[in-house]
Amino acid sequence: MPTAVLIDGGFFIKRFPRCYPKENSNDPKRTAQLIFETALHHLNDKDYPGGRRQLYRIFFYDCPSLEKKVHWPISRQSHDYSRSNTAEFRRKLHDELRSMRKVALRLGHLSDYGEWRLKKEKLKELLHGSVQVSGLTDQDFDYSFRQKGVDMKIGLDIASLSYKKLVDQIILVSGDADFVPAAKLARREGMDFILDPMWNPIPENLNEHVDAVKSVCPNPSYR
Repeated sequence: MPTAVLIDGGFFIKRFPRCYPKENSNDPKRTAQLIFETALHHLNDKDYPGGRRQLYRIFFYDCPSLEKKVHWPISRQSHDYSRSNTAEFRRKLHDELRSMRKVALRLGHLSDYGEWRLKKEKLKELLHGSVQVSGLTDQDFDYSFRQKGVDMKIGLDIASLSYKKLVDQIILVSGDADFVPAAKLARREGMDFILDPMWNPIPENLNEHVDAVKSVCPNPSYR
């Protein structure tokens, strides 16, 4: 039976610069190619007849880019996130993935509510007295918003693949302990459940409930 590869898009994009420092992480076409290559690497299995497993489908989970206008917290000037480089990258990446064979794009949605939060490094400086509140600028803040529906879609697909016996192996590229219940369900249904955390440390309770941990991207610790 074939293998399904499920990729947590937000996690992959966050780890991309660490694992592929020589690649342009702002290039949507190259990012899409590496997503595809990551899935194909997982099909290599010396213990499987022919040394290579069959691909069922690659599932990529993400949210659309932020497409709203907000006001900066210090200057109060208007900022249109739909015109940002991040929004443009996300739109083009999703278009690239939609055009790829054997790739299913699963999109959640963004919360209507967001807020400005002081960046961690700037908060530390503020607490240590090395910077004053009066010295803060717009660039010291990030606009924080919540993704909705992504984790649920991953969990539902794991359950559907397991119950319908569409595959006998599931690869999950993520590092989120929220997927422990889904991993346990899949294993109870006889799935070979493998986690790819892209060399990121994972919670102990997540490691306990998977059949193997296998990262196929370059290890950033050995550079």
